[in-house]
Amino acid sequence: MHIYKRFIFLIITLITYLTANAQPAELVPAPVDVKMQPKREFRGVWIATVVNIDWPTNSRSPSEKQKQELIDILNSHQETGINAVMLQVRPAADAFYAKSREPWSKYLTGKQGQAPSPNYDPLEFAITEAHKRGMELHAWFNPYRATFDGNFAALSPQHITKIKPEWFFTYGGIKTFNPGLPEVRDYIVQVILDVVDNYDIDGVHMDDYFYPYPIAGQKINDEETFKKYGEGYDNIKDWRRHNVDLLIHMIADSVHAHDPNIKFGISPFGIWANKAQNDEGSETNGGSSYYENYADTRKWVKEGWIDYINPQLYWQIGNRAADFQKLLSWWSDNTYGRHLYVGQAAYRINERKVQAFRNPAQLPQQIELIRDNPRVQGSVYFSSNSLTSNPLGFTDSLRDNYYQYPALPPVMLWRDSIPPNAPQQVTAKAVGKSVAVRWLAPALAKDEEPVYGYVIYRFNDGEKIDIDNPKNILKIKYDPTLGYDDNTVIKGKTYFYVITALDRMKNESERSPTIAVTVPQESY
Repeated sequence: MHIYKRFIFLIITLITYLTANAQPAELVPAPVDVKMQPKREFRGVWIATVVNIDWPTNSRSPSEKQKQELIDILNSHQETGINAVMLQVRPAADAFYAKSREPWSKYLTGKQGQAPSPNYDPLEFAITEAHKRGMELHAWFNPYRATFDGNFAALSPQHITKIKPEWFFTYGGIKTFNPGLPEVRDYIVQVILDVVDNYDIDGVHMDDYFYPYPIAGQKINDEETFKKYGEGYDNIKDWRRHNVDLLIHMIADSVHAHDPNIKFGISPFGIWANKAQNDEGSETNGGSSYYENYADTRKWVKEGWIDYINPQLYWQIGNRAADFQKLLSWWSDNTYGRHLYVGQAAYRINERKVQAFRNPAQLPQQIELIRDNPRVQGSVYFSSNSLTSNPLGFTDSLRDNYYQYPALPPVMLWRDSIPPNAPQQVTAKAVGKSVAVRWLAPALAKDEEPVYGYVIYRFNDGEKIDIDNPKNILKIKYDPTLGYDDNTVIKGKTYFYVITALDRMKNESERSPTIAVTVPQESY
C-alpha cells in the first residue's frame, strides 16, 4: 500500500501483521560489478501529493515556486536513471489538473476549490517536463477515496460529497465512494476520461485503495445497496469484489477505446491471497487484497483488463510472514503475459524499528532478484522523497550502478506491435564544441502512426555498432524534432552515430545507417 507519512506504522499493524514478524535477512554486500543492464526496463517512482508527502512541499507556495520544485524533483530522478513517474493527480475526489469536473486539491493551494496563483495547470506542466527528460508520466488516481480526513466542513461546495451525499459511506472517519452504485462507477470513469481526453499522459495508474482496509469496530454501511443491486449474490463479499471488477473492466475498455496508446496499470497491496485462504495464493501470512479490499487483482491481469500489475512488495528478503523473494516468484507466475513492475519500499530504509532495510544490500539484492526473473519488467519506488534524499547511498547505487545507462520502457505488443520505419539521411557535422546530428523523418509505418521520438546512439572509434547495449545510448528523445546536438564530444576523437525512431508505445525502428564524424583539434 502507499503508506503516507503519518500512517505508516498504523496501517501496517492493522492490516498486515507483518512488521512484528520481520526478521533481518542475511545478505551479502551488493556486487561491485553489475551484469549488462537491460535496454528495456521500467524504472518508476511515485510522486505523492496527498498531505504534501512529495510535492508540493507547501500547498500555499506560489505557482512559480511549485514549478521549480517539481523541476528539481524531475532533474534529480533523471540523474538517477528513472524513466517513469506516477504523479498523484486525484488524491481525494479533487484535482491537480485544470480540465476537471472536480475542485482543485487543497494539497495544491491550501484550500479545496481554490485555483493556483498565478494560475497554471500542474498536470500539463508535469507532462511537458517529464517528457523533456525522457520520462513517461502516468496519472495516478485514487478511485474511491473522497476525503483523506474528517474535516468535512473544509470541503468545497463543488466537492462531489456535497453534491451527491447519497453516493458515500463514512468509514474510519473519512468519506468513501460506495462501489456498489452504478452511478458511482460511471462517474469515476468520466473523471478518468477527462484526463485521458485532455492530456498527453502515458498511463492511467491506480494504487491499492479500493474497499477500505479493515479497521476494528468499523462496518461498511452498504447493506441497502446490496439489497438493491446484489441480485445473484448470496455473499456480500463476493458482490463487493464484483463491483470492483466492474469498475476496472469499465475503465480498461473506456481508456483504451479513447486512446489505445495509454497504458492502464494498478498497484495493489503485495499479497493477492494467502495459501491458507486460497489454494492458488502465495506462501504468506498477512492481509490480502482479495479478502481485505475485495480487489481480485490477479483476475484483472488474467482477463487482460490491465496492461501492468505493480504489486507493493514492501517487505524484506526472508520476512517470515511475507518474503519478498516468494512474493516476487508468485507474482511472476501470475502475470498471464502482462507486465509486472515491482513496488519497492525505498521509504523503509529510514525505519528504526525494523533493521532489515538498514542493510544497504537489501534493495540492491531485490533489484538483482527482479532482473534475474525474465517475467519481471522493472520497479517502482515509494516514494519520490525516499530517492531524492539518497538514504544509505541507495540513490547513488542506482545512478552509478544499476541505472548507469538509459533504458526504454518495455514494449507492450498486445497494444501495438508495429514499429516505425528507420530515420533517413542521417548527417553529423562538427560545429564548434559540439556535433550536430540531423536526419529526416521516416516514411509512415503500415499502421500510419506518426513518429513520437528518437533514440540517438554514439560509438567510439573501433567499437562494435551494437544498439542492444544501453551503454551506447546517448539520448532518448520524446519529441519528433529532427536533430540533436551532442555537446559531450572531445576534440580529435572520431564518433559514429546511429538513429532509431520510436512510436507512442516506444516500439523502436531498425537503425539508420551509421554516420561518422571526427571532431577537429581546432574546434576548441
